[in-house]
Amino acid sequence: MKNDRILSLLGLAIKSGNLVSGEFMTEKAVKGRKAHLVIVSEEASDNTKKKFSNMCSFYEVPLYFYETMEELGHCIGKTFRASLAVTSEGLAKSIISKLECGQ
Repeated sequence: MKNDRILSLLGLAIKSGNLVSGEFMTEKAVKGRKAHLVIVSEEASDNTKKKFSNMCSFYEVPLYFYETMEELGHCIGKTFRASLAVTSEGLAKSIISKLECGQ
């Protein structure tokens, strides 16, 4: 699978306390300038995608649409998750480089 590395990095981020999930916590991290990367599920509603697109654009946080809600939730030990925010700059950069080169 192409996304193993990204999902395992997200798992590492949650274990190290550098990731928040769920719409409310993700929004709080972005507005509190703690988020270095936001990932929204490709399955999220148009409304959710638009909301995070506008918010991340305004706060200058990189935003990617990636994977299913089930996959995003599963990799961090939860059920379905539509949005995640990585709060570690180093981990965020590492994940972004994998997203950019399609791994």
